[in-house]
Amino acid sequence: MTEVKIPALGESIATGILAKWHVKDGALVTRGQALFELETDKITSEGQAEVSGRVTLKVPEGTEVAIGQLVALIDETAAAPAAPAPAPAAPAPAKVEAPAPKPAPAAIPPSTAPLSPAARRVATETQIDPATIQGTGKSGRVTKGDLLAASEATVPTHPGFATPIAPPRESAPQPTPPPAAPALAPKASGDRVTRSKLSPLRKRIAERLVSAQQTAAILTTFNEVDMSAVMALRKKHQESFTARHGVKLGFMSFFVKAVVQALQSVPAVNAQLAGDELLQNHFYDVGVAVGTERGLIVPVVRDCDQLSFAGIEKAIGDYAKKAREGKIKIEDLQGGVFTISNGGIYGSMLSTPILNPPQSGILGLHNIKERAVVVDGQIVIRPIMYLALSYDHRVVDGKEAVTFLTRIKDAIEDPARLLFGI
Repeated sequence: MTEVKIPALGESIATGILAKWHVKDGALVTRGQALFELETDKITSEGQAEVSGRVTLKVPEGTEVAIGQLVALIDETAAAPAAPAPAPAAPAPAKVEAPAPKPAPAAIPPSTAPLSPAARRVATETQIDPATIQGTGKSGRVTKGDLLAASEATVPTHPGFATPIAPPRESAPQPTPPPAAPALAPKASGDRVTRSKLSPLRKRIAERLVSAQQTAAILTTFNEVDMSAVMALRKKHQESFTARHGVKLGFMSFFVKAVVQALQSVPAVNAQLAGDELLQNHFYDVGVAVGTERGLIVPVVRDCDQLSFAGIEKAIGDYAKKAREGKIKIEDLQGGVFTISNGGIYGSMLSTPILNPPQSGILGLHNIKERAVVVDGQIVIRPIMYLALSYDHRVVDGKEAVTFLTRIKDAIEDPARLLFGI
């Protein structure tokens, strides 16, 4: 017997949720086949079979499991009898099944080719068994598109739609009006509320958010920044920058550089509590929130003080691509000293971001709007963005927080400061 245990995913992760089994109890599995999906508060990963054989599941779906915990057993001796068994039987039934060869391969690819993260998400939401679908992907893999197409095809016969529609048709011939009201009432009440179980991952995220607010003294300070200078620079140099570096010059590289200079100027924000000790960081690994189908994740751009604008933009672009493809690793999300979250891309005007423990600060960016402001005694129209700095008041004093945010404002309104380090 070979034991299947929860693998280590990083020093900061001690438990996870076994969200889904990709195999059934007693099924024959092959080495390298995806067995289960493990969700943590940071990433979703898969556990694979180390040997071929018959699997016995020891833990049900939705269970919180610890790193190193036994979740299944694989009897590798069961793999040997399984192979010869079909061999003698194959010639006899082959002639019988010859007229209908298509159904057999239709179910095989989905059961052997693992689903992509996007496809698994659709399968979970639609409750469609991938094994019932003919995959169109490489090696018969069931794709997200296959699942969506299957979902649309099954809508007319879904019990959720058929059940409420049938009774009104039966009651329609009745001439009296009273039956009409009862017929509408069940349908309306059913449409008003949909009850579904909270996903294990969402539960963990909720726990972490509540924990962050309960364990840290979070306070938020605000400021506004005139984006005119940065926007003018981007417009002037965008074409040549893209041609030379192969990546567009975005706003985020300016803010990452501004954050680094602010951290250097106000070291208190680059510190964090560890029990009864204060850890002062002397490096500048900045987390940048990236949107995915499963929600926001925060990969960390390393050594931002040593990167150029192009280096920062490339790093962010690479993380965004990995996030879309479901290839983000736990190492990509660990070790940041500060986080930047850009709610402005979704239209947010102002917010109070929540800390990403154990960090002591997070900068919230918002949308850019033309506003009337006073410059040198004159009312002018300028592109303005509101900034929000949430910080742990146990580590950072109000004066330090305000100074930090002012440093960022000064650097963005006069980008030359970023070039000269002033």
